[in-house]
Amino acid sequence: MVDGFHDDVEFAGLLVRDSAGFVLRCDDGTDYRLELLRTPIDAVEKHVIVRGAKSGDGAIEADGVRIVHGR
Repeated sequence: MVDGFHDDVEFAGLLVRDSAGFVLRCDDGTDYRLELLRTPIDAVEKHVIVRGAKSGDGAIEADGVRIVHGR
């Protein structure tokens, strides 16, 4: 862990948009606020895998979002 960030993490869940941006609703019921460099328009309301660094406040600074096909 460096500067309050944990090593890269990968979580699966539903990508949803809310009034403050984007949230990942994980399969285990946990929600993570996402800090994204690009807006993943095609992935909204779809099951995705998010990879990035988890901060101390529970947000994920996302390096990438990919759609899980076949769900």
